Amino acid sequence: MSTDLSIDQIIAAVQHLEGSLVVAPVVGDADFPELAWGDAFFYYAPDGVLPRTVQPYGTIVTKNYPDDTASDLDPAERWRVNIHVGRGTFRELTEHDAAGRGAEAQASVTVDLAAADVVLPHPVYGAAGWIAVVNPGPRTADTVLRLLHDAHDAARARFDRRR
Repeated sequence: MSTDLSIDQIIAAVQHLEGSLVVAPVVGDADFPELAWGDAFFYYAPDGVLPRTVQPYGTIVTKNYPDDTASDLDPAERWRVNIHVGRGTFRELTEHDAAGRGAEAQASVTVDLAAADVVLPHPVYGAAGWIAVVNPGPRTADTVLRLLHDAHDAARARFDRRR
């Protein structure tokens, strides 16, 4: 793939995964807080019911959240996909450990968390093994789709272990 990914393309790709549940609250959706309107949350839920005791394995956010502004998502056409990849994959993708320390010369490395089309540590949840990509494009589109598939598979495995 050599083009930008749209929010709709990512949602469609996730919806095609077996057992996937995409929750995408729209403006006025009384079942979700206003802050979540316009965003999307990806779960493994083979029964189609929103899980109440697990976190999503991926999200799309379309705006800054009160404690999450480093990606500068408030300007029009800026959004971010977030994927739980685990600590090992996180390290491979970002060259940081999940605690945010760089592999080499950590103190001298500055990460631009607002950079587009780059796999980055999630500004808030990187320590938990989450990555983020602002406006996925030609450099990251295939990686984003692969990581979402892998995260879905991992969520399914966790679901199966709990059963």
